[in-house]
Amino acid sequence: MARPRKGRRVCRMPLNREFYSNGREAAEHKILLTVDEYETIRLMDYCGYTQAECAKQMQVGRATVQTIYTEARKKVARFLVEGMPIQIAGGDYELCMQDCLAGQSISQPSCPPRNGEGGNHRMKIAVTHENGQVFQHFGHTKEFKVYEVEDGKIVSSEIVDTNGQGHGALAGLLADEDIKVLICGGIGGGARNALAQAGIELYPGAVGDADEQVASFIQGKLVYDPNTMCNHHSHAEGEACGEHGHHKGGCGHSCH
Repeated sequence: MARPRKGRRVCRMPLNREFYSNGREAAEHKILLTVDEYETIRLMDYCGYTQAECAKQMQVGRATVQTIYTEARKKVARFLVEGMPIQIAGGDYELCMQDCLAGQSISQPSCPPRNGEGGNHRMKIAVTHENGQVFQHFGHTKEFKVYEVEDGKIVSSEIVDTNGQGHGALAGLLADEDIKVLICGGIGGGARNALAQAGIELYPGAVGDADEQVASFIQGKLVYDPNTMCNHHSHAEGEACGEHGHHKGGCGHSCH
């Protein structure tokens, strides 16, 4: 019996899954860029990897990487030249969060460590926090729970008070704490930009017990939605979000 083929290793899912040129939003046909094709673009064109480094990172042969990358570049070229919408989905890949997150530099937040880099595989993960749960409105969070992870294991955790700071200032607070990853619920566009500028990886749309979400993240199994947004709420303190049925703090998905 033939041995099952292992999927290509992908360390970052795309933050945005669909791209449109002006006036083509309603186009019937879309270009499909697979996740593993996206990963070759990210590693070689964004992170500056060579084909050999990309192949090692994705745990495939150089010939395989060259084939994937060539096809990916053709699809991106079609998007730029023809203006057809492009969607990132599917493919033959396996997620690998734990190995690829360790030791990232702030200057390249989405790039895994290259050969010889990565240090002692320690990192800090923050979660918007309330009563043990992932708090659902980033800008209103009163505290973060900060976890220190070493070699794929949580070695310590602490509660960090935000002292009433909101939105943009919270990104600075997290940067001062040397946070590399933030797990949260809803979050607005301004806060997303501030976190990106601080070199903090964002995983929004997470719901449930904070400890469990971090454990799932380390295992590469975190359930989150990169497109989750959260506008300012009109709900009173303690009032549920009627549309989704969630308690105060916001909604686990898009908040209106």
